[in-house]
Amino acid sequence: MLLINCPFCSERSEIEFVYGGPVGSNRPEPSNVTDAEWIDHLTMVPNPIGPVEEKWFHARGCGEWFTIWRNTMTHEIVEHSDDQK
Repeated sequence: MLLINCPFCSERSEIEFVYGGPVGSNRPEPSNVTDAEWIDHLTMVPNPIGPVEEKWFHARGCGEWFTIWRNTMTHEIVEHSDDQK
């Protein structure tokens, strides 16, 4: 089980959080993309190897968004940021 250190609540189990995706992967405006591009956005999640900056939402806790750097090979959280995204 992944333990995530919420900068507002301390270390908690991953079941309290909702994954928000990698930082920088903004949702496109549906009216500006084709149906195929929209389906790709919804279903094709990037999965790079190594450290990735990710957005997480503490749904069963403080209700805050924050970012962390997580190594996708080891799931080790290598850094976190208090900045809300």
